Amino acid sequence: MKRKDFLSSIIPAAVSIKAISLDMEESEKKSTIPPYLKKGDTIGITSPAGYIILEDIQSSINKLQEWGFNVSIGNTIGKRDFSFGGTDAERLADLQQMLDDKNIKAILCARGGYGAVRIVDKINLDVFKKYPKWIIGFSDITVLHSHISRNANIASIHSKMCNSFPSDWSIAEPIQIATIESIRQCLVGEKIKYQTTPNVNNRIGKATGLLVGGNLKTLESLAASCSDINTKNKILFVEDTGEYLYSIDRMFWNLKRSCKLSQLNGLIIGGFKIKKDDVGEEYGKTLEEIVLEKVKEYNYPVCFDFSVGHQKNNFALKCGVAHQLHITENAVSFLEVD
Repeated sequence: MKRKDFLSSIIPAAVSIKAISLDMEESEKKSTIPPYLKKGDTIGITSPAGYIILEDIQSSINKLQEWGFNVSIGNTIGKRDFSFGGTDAERLADLQQMLDDKNIKAILCARGGYGAVRIVDKINLDVFKKYPKWIIGFSDITVLHSHISRNANIASIHSKMCNSFPSDWSIAEPIQIATIESIRQCLVGEKIKYQTTPNVNNRIGKATGLLVGGNLKTLESLAASCSDINTKNKILFVEDTGEYLYSIDRMFWNLKRSCKLSQLNGLIIGGFKIKKDDVGEEYGKTLEEIVLEKVKEYNYPVCFDFSVGHQKNNFALKCGVAHQLHITENAVSFLEVD
């Protein structure tokens, strides 16, 4: 091969490596924190995933207004395209309009389900980067949290959505009320400070780092895409629902083999609603055994049974914000730090 041809063949590879290196450096920078809300600010409600009607979000509208916020209802509320909250084009347009509207200070997703990944690559973040705002939701909205973290490095809120607000607050359980109230606390800038009951399988230690994570199955589906999260020096939290133990094991192997577990500062395991094994097809390992097997060579603290996930005790978390996880034999604390 001629020297000229050889050089031309390696230059694209070098450029690619440099781009990857710069991308990784970008993802490790401290996140931009959107402005916290004050009374009179407007929160938009949209449904980038599943279908929902106005009646099913009325309780959330009432509560947001009770907190002193104005509410802007997106065009996707009441729209339907089979299981989706409107067509891909309608859901994209609704979300894009709210991202670009400078009068909207936060966007609360109405529900999860499935659908955000179908529109995420067409979202334009240019205005959003200049005028960041809080994106709120969980489950399928993990797609947005992860994509925003990777491509805009802007903090967001992992929390319950409109369809989780109780319709009758007078009979709501205290844990339901507390978790909804945690959304308001995050939006107005109150620092997160949670304590949880220790699990005997917890790994003791203290860790500080930016928080990343969400629904485990969704994170797995984003691997190697332009929405994939970077976990280096981070605290990772994961949760899931409706999965068999063997499937959970496979997802944790994905995390391990993609090097997402090797450079963590800490690991948080939230709620996992596990499908019962079929008779004769028992997997033979518990969730705790599955996780601890994958992290046995690493030294960071690990917390089980954290109050996040598809459950009533699903507290709001600020993704992209620095937190400290402190686990002892008798207590677990998780708090936001400067």
